Amino acid sequence: MSEQSRRPRKPGKPYRRPQKDPVRILAFEALRAVDERDAYANLVLPPLLRKAREKEGPEKFDARDAALATELVYGTLRRQGTYDAVIADCVDRPLREVDPPVLDVLSLGVHQLLGTRIPSHAAVSASVELARVVLGDGRAKFVNAVLRKVARDDLDGWLERVAPPYDEDPEDHLAVVHSHPRWVVSALWDSLGGGRAGIEDLLAADNERPEVTLVARPGRATREELLGEEAAVPGRWSPYAVRLSEGGEPGAVEAVREGRAGVQDEGSQLVALALANAPLDGPDRRWLDGCAGPGGKAALLGALAAERGAFLLASEKQPHRAGLVAGALSGNPGPYQVIAADGTRPPWRPGSFDRVLVDVPCTGLGALRRRPEARWRRRPEDLDGFAPLQRGLLRSALEAVRVGGVVAYATCSPHLAETRAVVADVLKRVPGTELLDARPTLPGVPALGEGPDVQLWPHVHGTDAMYLALVRRTS
Repeated sequence: MSEQSRRPRKPGKPYRRPQKDPVRILAFEALRAVDERDAYANLVLPPLLRKAREKEGPEKFDARDAALATELVYGTLRRQGTYDAVIADCVDRPLREVDPPVLDVLSLGVHQLLGTRIPSHAAVSASVELARVVLGDGRAKFVNAVLRKVARDDLDGWLERVAPPYDEDPEDHLAVVHSHPRWVVSALWDSLGGGRAGIEDLLAADNERPEVTLVARPGRATREELLGEEAAVPGRWSPYAVRLSEGGEPGAVEAVREGRAGVQDEGSQLVALALANAPLDGPDRRWLDGCAGPGGKAALLGALAAERGAFLLASEKQPHRAGLVAGALSGNPGPYQVIAADGTRPPWRPGSFDRVLVDVPCTGLGALRRRPEARWRRRPEDLDGFAPLQRGLLRSALEAVRVGGVVAYATCSPHLAETRAVVADVLKRVPGTELLDARPTLPGVPALGEGPDVQLWPHVHGTDAMYLALVRRTS
């Protein structure tokens, strides 16, 4: 018998097994997947929730459990920068020296304390129990100590303490208050053109939960059909858009399950509509989506092309994404083809198409509402990696369109290096091209700026920050 086993136990409270909370354990697992595997929450969370709903017994999720788990995951990711600043003020070491799983539990707890209506004592207690389950009793004591410090003040009080004054450092102030990296704040501010109100409204909109927007694919579904669903209201700008209010489940919509409708942000719909509405000189028989994955725009373009008797070629470099495109287009009422091909080295002949869409890969800074973790993963140097590809795809698109035809250059980023800089540089090097005024192709959409290109904004239009430029081939 060891010396330790012969020692009498110290008097005190008996050991209590930690209480498992399925909702918070699931939220913790989602955050770990985002951190460890660079996964996206919108891809990780649905299968976790589906598995939890299928369980029997006390761990089976109902709608309220799923809603709370979703809020914990997305809310924590959106406000990560703010919460890191708060936690850093409450610990005696740099955050980089705090184990990532411990930091995830702390962040979940801070979100409950500062970002939800959960009572402080319940938020601390639940977080400590989570720590006991996933981290052990020792580190649970550390979590308890930190969260009790956080609970002494509300969010406004903490922001006054941890955010530098606006007058001393505007960008860093906004970065902490609105939970965006400083370089992203600077880039978005440049794209907006200055002014405090606009940038604050945009950053705040990035932290709002986006609505689920559906698209009724022409010839296969109607907006009226989708409006018959519970909690459905018309979209703001697209004639094919329907918004689902909070709690609306796209998978419960029959037209979505059958592929006659899809989930598609209204900004994405508007880009496809703008290309379809652009004036042409000459025939209108062959359309190309040169970066078609995962297929939302291609499905809408295919349906619009079918109404005119036009053919759509949907091209996507990655074979697995080309498979997603084929699934989205399956059942399209008109002629189409899906191929796996590199848009910078295309298999089609120059001048083969009347309309071409090229929605280029980008940093995704225009979709931070939907992918909040992207703001923490991206770095300024990522722009240099995307730049050659974006320019190459636009050049290839201009070669693919015939004289008199139109190319739509689109990207889900408002960063000037991915939008106007790309278009200006390519058009300077490719003769026989001219910019069209894209604004008339989006009738009824307000606040489209001075043109000729269009930048949509979450805080203005309620869409992702999609950018669009229309270019006509003149010779």
